[in-house]
Amino acid sequence: MTARSIRRTTAARTRLAAVGSLAVAGALLLTACGDQTKDGGSGNSDSASTSTAPLADKLPEAIADKGVIRVGSDIAYAPVEFKDSSGKTVGIDPDIAEALGKQLGVKFEFQNATFDTLIGGLASKRYDIAMSAMTDTKDRQEGIDADTGKKVGSGVDFVDYFTAGVSLYTNKGDNQGIKTWDDLCGKTMAVQRNTFSHDLAKEQAAKCTKDGKGALKIEDFATNPEAETRMRSKGADVVSADFPIAAYSVKNAGGGKYFEIVGDQVEAGPYGIAVAKDNTQLRDALQAAVQAIIANGEYKKIVEKWGVADGAITEAKVNGGS
Repeated sequence: MTARSIRRTTAARTRLAAVGSLAVAGALLLTACGDQTKDGGSGNSDSASTSTAPLADKLPEAIADKGVIRVGSDIAYAPVEFKDSSGKTVGIDPDIAEALGKQLGVKFEFQNATFDTLIGGLASKRYDIAMSAMTDTKDRQEGIDADTGKKVGSGVDFVDYFTAGVSLYTNKGDNQGIKTWDDLCGKTMAVQRNTFSHDLAKEQAAKCTKDGKGALKIEDFATNPEAETRMRSKGADVVSADFPIAAYSVKNAGGGKYFEIVGDQVEAGPYGIAVAKDNTQLRDALQAAVQAIIANGEYKKIVEKWGVADGAITEAKVNGGS
């Protein structure tokens, strides 16, 4: 998930407090299958029924009747969402979804897809929501292609539920002298496509060329594990990803022997649950549910469990991204 969407295009970089060390040892980083299949092990089977759940009456009738919210997600972005050694979908997002399900009286059913297809899946009604470390941005809200500035869709609404910045990481012991984004000139970056890290990389590449400091070559991939594999094979010097993902990879990949973070994280922005523009009732129900789990303490337990409490929010805003 790069904060996983096209965030604001400003190149300003501010030093941010670290989100915190990720403390889930022993889970495996797996490559994404992007198979659009349902994950039967990823729901919240112990959620309250719609008749007893406190916010059940806020849901659209069709969803309440089905008892299921279909979630489009790129399930290869540990620790936000990934498959554990048994094949079950786990992570920050599934845990938050389970807590939301208890408030709404429905099961959140995660369906795997590549990240760059999720908004289209909402438009085609394949999913009810997209929840995949996706950054809430004005471009996504308005359906604007960040590269061309042209309108390419109706846009989506977001219910914000977390905040994360972006980090750079390299092969351990081989940091290529990289400390800041300006040190990327003349290097090769591997990155997941259509993410905020990809956007930042393109901005930096243009800056490197303008300043005459050597070209930044960008290699983009469908998933972040593919980008990491490229760097491991010496095909790239550096990878960029959201700080929680980078920190998790550094801690767990190869038992902590593969990667190291370089420099500070930059450009913190909100993750949002994406909902189609015409589904305002579902959007508002989700906002109420996120606010409810913040109030009842379930949200705090989840972010502390995954070691990301510094990215916690206190208010579930709609379209709070810029």
